[in-house]
Order: sequence, then structure tokens, then C-alpha cells
Amino acid sequence: VDDEPANRMLASAIIGTDDYNIIEARDGVEAWALIQEHRPSLVLLDVRMPGRTGLDVLHAIKSDPQLAATKVILLTASAQESDISAGLAAGADSYLTKPFSPADLLSRLDEALEL
Repeated sequence: VDDEPANRMLASAIIGTDDYNIIEARDGVEAWALIQEHRPSLVLLDVRMPGRTGLDVLHAIKSDPQLAATKVILLTASAQESDISAGLAAGADSYLTKPFSPADLLSRLDEALEL
């Protein structure tokens, strides 16, 4: 989930090489609808987006008993210690700041999914 098409395309290109099924969303509102419909194992969320922020979507996921086990990685340019602390305190399984390396992203995915 990212409001920037280039960021979605980059993440999809990296993840798509590792046999993951990918569903993209442009914002938190679209993401929440898709998460409820598809119930993914893992969600990559940007923090700063129009409408529902990544933290809003994270709270919604962790508050829903049927989705609470969903792994969430915050993938964002918000790199302040306070941003990272807030994301992890809200229930994110991992926090990765932009720019990121493809290897680091794949490692975080595998770690979150316990592969």
C-alpha cells in the first residue's frame, strides 16, 4: 500500500521475483477494503498516505479478531525514532525505511512469514 505508483511498482518488482501473490492499493481506504476481502498473510504499508494512514490501517487490522494475526511491515520514509517506535508500538511486525535494499525487503518478508 503506497500512494506513490513508483514505490508500488518497485516493491512489486522485488517481491514478484520471489513467488508472492501481490495485491496493490493506492491508499488506506482501498487497502482496508482489499485486506478485508482477501485476508492476506502480510501487508506492506506506507505510513503517510491521504485518507487513512498506514497507522490507521494497522490499528484496524490488529483490532479485527479475524485479521489480528496478519503480519504488517511498515515501509515508509518516516525514519525518526519516534515514528519507528510508534509503528512498532501499534503492532507492526517490522519497520523498514525508504530507501531500502531489495535484499532487506525480502529478508523482512521471509522473517515476518517465518520462511
